Amino acid sequence: MIVHPIDYRYGTSEMKRIWSEESKIKRMIWVEIALLRALAKKGYIDEEKVKVAQKQALKVTPERVREIEREIRHDVMALVKAISEVVDEEVARWVHFGATSNDITDTAVATQLRDSVKILEFKLKKLIKLVCEKALKYKDVVCLGRTHGQPALPTTYGFRFAVWASELARHYIRLQQIKDRLLVGQMSGAVGTQAGFGKDGFEIEEEVMKLLGLKPAIISTQIIPRDHYCEYIEFLANLSTTLEKMATNFRILQRGEVGEVMEEFGKKQVGSSTMPHKRNPIDCENICGIARVIRGFVEPMHQSSILWEERDLTNSSAERIILVETSVLADHILTKMIRVVERLGLDLDRIRENLERVRGLNLSEAVMLALTKKGMGRQKAHELVREIAMRAYANNTSLLEELLKDERIMRYFTNDELEELLKPENYLGTAEERVEKVVKWVKSVVGL
Repeated sequence: MIVHPIDYRYGTSEMKRIWSEESKIKRMIWVEIALLRALAKKGYIDEEKVKVAQKQALKVTPERVREIEREIRHDVMALVKAISEVVDEEVARWVHFGATSNDITDTAVATQLRDSVKILEFKLKKLIKLVCEKALKYKDVVCLGRTHGQPALPTTYGFRFAVWASELARHYIRLQQIKDRLLVGQMSGAVGTQAGFGKDGFEIEEEVMKLLGLKPAIISTQIIPRDHYCEYIEFLANLSTTLEKMATNFRILQRGEVGEVMEEFGKKQVGSSTMPHKRNPIDCENICGIARVIRGFVEPMHQSSILWEERDLTNSSAERIILVETSVLADHILTKMIRVVERLGLDLDRIRENLERVRGLNLSEAVMLALTKKGMGRQKAHELVREIAMRAYANNTSLLEELLKDERIMRYFTNDELEELLKPENYLGTAEERVEKVVKWVKSVVGL
């Protein structure tokens, strides 16, 4: 019986494969075999027998592990018993020697996190590249800026994409920074003292982690301190927030009365079961909804860090859900955003139409500052232009029309000067240069 939408609706096959039960069991076997190899290197067991056992361990099936677990109600011990059934008796007596359950599970999870990070890193870099391309492509496409949902100064579409590119690049940097802290395992025994290994503890742990491509945690009790996982979930939540921010703006700009941006709509795609004309931004809406779910896991992950003394089991059940769902869902919306940006359509005519529809009122600052430069006090200029702008609203006229009728303005400007002041492309400051500067920085830090 399929219950969770991740099983049939959300997530990519590559990420779900990492977090599947089969993958988890396989990785736990990797850890147990790595421990045997490390023990062999220290002379506990014959190395050739371990090589044979490594192949024999491939016979362990999830079904057999589940069968044993139903009887003994302990997942790691079920795995240990399953491995012991298929390897030679001499090797079996050393399986799990000196280890505790979380040496196996936490280290196996570290390999899942390592492989998840590789996928996220690759896709994030791909999205950054796409957003940078859009930033450069549209750096001179002048559009209406909006604050509080109301007309503001002109900006460019390239500028908007550059802002998003900078955020995504910072997430990429964060991901590089957390890898060193996140991708750690342990082989430390029941309370972290490595008592079962004696003086060989450090060397055995180092060898196990080397074999698995991980680093040893600097210290741990029975479990790796959960601040490592908290940082990972916080990263996914932060990344998801940026993706939702982008998706929200695409949705706003796709609204019928705006119509500047359009998420791809397939030739046979249906927008509504009853309104045949609908073209809904469903991918962006999906991103927004799932981002909220991902952020919702930040608090339970922090709660899972608060354990009794050397450990208790309150974190385990929560983490089985948290780590899987956040990894799969973050990858899902990252993949969706790549598709959205790749296929995003801009209606250049509508962008210009919306810019001109505000009748120059969004350039009131340009007039105010020009008045200040010509000798009027800035505050006095502000009140004068505000009064004229309110009159334009009331009369449904343009700002230029009302300015030309006002003697207090015309003693400072000619008609041509006012017309030049009220051209949106003349009031962009360093917008284009900032886009180029940002893209250059992003490419340098991401390695594009």
